[in-house]
Amino acid sequence: MGKKEQNKWNSFFLNLRERGRCTFTFDDVRKHFNNLSEQSLSQELYRYSVKKQIVKIRKGFYGILTPETAIGGMLPPDLFVDALMKSLHKPYYVAMLSAAALHGSAHQQPMEYFVVAQTPAPRSIRNNRLKITFTSKKTWEQSAVEQKKTRAGYLNVSSTELTAFDLLENIHTFGINRITTVLEELYEEMTPSRLSKIAKLIDNKANIQRLGYILDTVINDEKLANSLYEILNKTSFSPVPLSPQKGKKGQIDNKWKIIVNMQIESDL
Repeated sequence: MGKKEQNKWNSFFLNLRERGRCTFTFDDVRKHFNNLSEQSLSQELYRYSVKKQIVKIRKGFYGILTPETAIGGMLPPDLFVDALMKSLHKPYYVAMLSAAALHGSAHQQPMEYFVVAQTPAPRSIRNNRLKITFTSKKTWEQSAVEQKKTRAGYLNVSSTELTAFDLLENIHTFGINRITTVLEELYEEMTPSRLSKIAKLIDNKANIQRLGYILDTVINDEKLANSLYEILNKTSFSPVPLSPQKGKKGQIDNKWKIIVNMQIESDL
């Protein structure tokens, strides 16, 4: 590549950064360098990736690496997930442990990044520098998704209440102890009205019971717990194990109809 052409590429990346962008798509490159073939564009992008000035995050989607943003040759997901999902035209929100970390859960700095996307979800990203797990939902309560500011703009993030239910929906992945630790760090941000609103849309009644039991007996927040009990009390509900992995032996908590088949051990 000649010096003149190199300057054009450097200007392209610099211009993006000056506009607050740290990502671009292959379509962006194609439109900007419309005199070059796709093969030439791919070759130049490969050359810049070898020089560790850019990184390919997903097919057709790239990040610009700078000393301020790059960690181990990769951008932190907080800086590119919104742009990635917009490029895929997918409604989304950052979820579970990743959402908990953004809400200030100090114990949660997961190596894996969790995103809920509208069905069908994109394929999860797995390589030695990046792990993003995409799970899918057909729809969700829009008011339960908040916007959090990042250095690259804004991220859609599940509220603390929605985060709690999503964690319990994935109880086999995280386990009741870890979920309880997160809840102990986030419950003060929850409100009974928002919790009740989301609970009414939850299909899995067992998780309303589990969350209510933890809020009531471990965290001792009567208002939050009662907002869930009022929902359950208007319907019939059956005994469920606290941990689905531990079998169905144990004393039954009569209020929540939880089979206490393990002792909760929080990290706090």
